[in-house]
Amino acid sequence: MSAEKLEITRLGGQGDGIAETPKGQVFVPFTLPGDIINAAVEKDRGTLISLLEASGDRTEPPCPHFGTDADPGACGGCAVQHMADEAYRDWKRGLVVAALEGRGIKAEVAPLVAATPHNRRRVVFAARRTEAGLALGFNKAQSHEIVPVETCVIATTRINGALPALQRIAASVAVGREAFRLTVLDTHSGFDLAVEAPFRLSETDRLQIIAIMRKEAGMARLTFNGEILIEKQPPQLDFGGITVNPPPGGFVQASDSAETVMGDLVTGHLKKAKRVADLFSGAGTFTLRLAEKSHVHAVEGDQPSLNALDRAARHTQGIKPVSVERRDLFRRPLMFSELKTYQGLCFDPPRAGAEAQAKEIAKSVIPRIAAVSCNPVTLARDLEILMAGGYRLLSVTPIDQFLWSAHVEVVALLERPRR
Repeated sequence: MSAEKLEITRLGGQGDGIAETPKGQVFVPFTLPGDIINAAVEKDRGTLISLLEASGDRTEPPCPHFGTDADPGACGGCAVQHMADEAYRDWKRGLVVAALEGRGIKAEVAPLVAATPHNRRRVVFAARRTEAGLALGFNKAQSHEIVPVETCVIATTRINGALPALQRIAASVAVGREAFRLTVLDTHSGFDLAVEAPFRLSETDRLQIIAIMRKEAGMARLTFNGEILIEKQPPQLDFGGITVNPPPGGFVQASDSAETVMGDLVTGHLKKAKRVADLFSGAGTFTLRLAEKSHVHAVEGDQPSLNALDRAARHTQGIKPVSVERRDLFRRPLMFSELKTYQGLCFDPPRAGAEAQAKEIAKSVIPRIAAVSCNPVTLARDLEILMAGGYRLLSVTPIDQFLWSAHVEVVALLERPRR
């Protein structure tokens, strides 16, 4: 490893600064375009040693756990807290622009819908039992080392207030030496906790964990590797005014405010459709909102999520009929012949995108499509397929719900021009 003087010229897709050198690109975390630095370089990775000249886009990170140098205690939960707001928003919007341009798609991309601190209702902590006690926090950047946190500026105020209780609960779970994950979902009825661990629990362990959970206020449910250990009350989320009890570990949007923005874009685009297909529906994020005006057919591969959606729809008065179908849309997408009865369609796939399904949608005559994605690269591929099939791209809106990270949500709205 050698020390080199580098000039950072641009920011990469994961938030690392990039320097051009005679040997190729070097990626340096915690740096920004305009920085001149000394860095320890090994192959294409650099570690910031000292900042010789600071970029004009630098700002003071709001979190005491965030590191902008070689600080061994630097938390890796966030990538770009040291970046000024305007530059940050331009960079994140630019990720979407670059993904579209990579597919030859020229479109006007709206300004980023910004996220705010203390807005994340779903946070994934890393935890491990150590000689000094239970470490609960986030992994250091490019490392498996856990940096304990006493506060988190992205998590809701309620999650921050519950950190001591979460520490005690995680300590009761940590019966093995291996690291594990604790996902915390802040719901209206209390915290929904889901542990994923590489070790097993004895019956005595279970009883001890349940006893600790009973003592802690504000806790709704705890699951361990998918097994419900205790449910004091069902966790409750609000999808467009409809109460849903999400399944253990089921997917939900990380930010309630970002979900509302996405829901408004989708429902506004499809509001005139009498029948709508909601593909990769999850527990009903968009289905239940769409059902206010449309008959909705929800298709999802995860049965527990589909069950939660079905229960919510059945117990809600005043909405249009909702039907559900369990189906692996990657292996068995809805064929274009099955899409004939719909006037609107929404799809929100995992990061891999919906390539096979997009090919079938492209053959259909559905007038309006809402495409939602957490991955601009696979979204651009799917949009290219739809546009090749005759759809016209109306708008692209990037939405930030993973503050100070490289992740960005996108809602793209399309229509098939009338013949």
